[in-house]
Amino acid sequence: MDLLSDLLSAMRTGQPYAGRTTCRAPWGVRFPVGDTAGCHVVLQGSCWLIPQHGAPVALGVGDVVFTPHGDAHALVDQPGRPTVDFHPDPGDESSISEMTIPGAGATTELLCASYSFDQTRPHPLLHGLPQVVHLPARVGHHPDLRAAVDLLGNELRRPRAGTEAIVPALIDMLLLYVLRAWLDEQSGHALTGWVMALNDPAISTALHHIHRYPGRPWSVEDLAREAGLSRAAFAKRFAAIVGQPPLAYLTWWRMTTAARLLRESKAPLSAVAERCGYGSEFAFAKAFKREFGAAPGRYRRHGQPGQDLFEK
Repeated sequence: MDLLSDLLSAMRTGQPYAGRTTCRAPWGVRFPVGDTAGCHVVLQGSCWLIPQHGAPVALGVGDVVFTPHGDAHALVDQPGRPTVDFHPDPGDESSISEMTIPGAGATTELLCASYSFDQTRPHPLLHGLPQVVHLPARVGHHPDLRAAVDLLGNELRRPRAGTEAIVPALIDMLLLYVLRAWLDEQSGHALTGWVMALNDPAISTALHHIHRYPGRPWSVEDLAREAGLSRAAFAKRFAAIVGQPPLAYLTWWRMTTAARLLRESKAPLSAVAERCGYGSEFAFAKAFKREFGAAPGRYRRHGQPGQDLFEK
């Protein structure tokens, strides 16, 4: 599994959903602060994104915006418009929703997708993203992203047999293409943080090994060897780029992996412990409780985001 794919598998805490929003001027839609990241694509017309902080962003047909941190924001036909809360009308257990705002003016059609992430343990890449990622439509730029938008838009316009299964996969695809496009656009700038880590052959190699084999008894020397650096040079470079020492990051990733396995699988605690590099359930439970404030079993029962880990 590659590092970008890990973002989805480890950070997501629920099913993503997408929908079409058709608005006729005058209109304004408000998205409150929350634990979800949002992606909006202008399919027809134009509008403005009003971020919680910063200047309004003008959007045209084909423009894509991603709000990774759950910040409140609004989409409006013109700055200053009154807004209503976004209230999609999904079916039970559905990954598809739709919202219409009637009016007498020009029509704007939006594709809106939502991803639920564990904001208490944000992936370092998400943490390094700006409040708003804006990818303007430009001829010849990011054709894969455009293809993903077209596929998802077609499924939402004309649901058919299989749409309920196809849409979640397309939403995941959309997010990965958005992140790829943003990373590509950073290549001409001074690289920092996780973007630099992905572009640094030695550090990205070490991260790949940590992510792929979290259960191995890694030492700094082992990771330095995989990265092709001396122990001292690797430790210094890893901490400077990733923001924490190699073994601290290894523990963070093991615990993140363990939390995902507890949420999404019925694997016994012994298997989760072994997968995450712990020789005994006791050692694993002690480390997990230190990280999350609850024993693994209790987390599995009550540890979904937004729930009380200590409820009776």
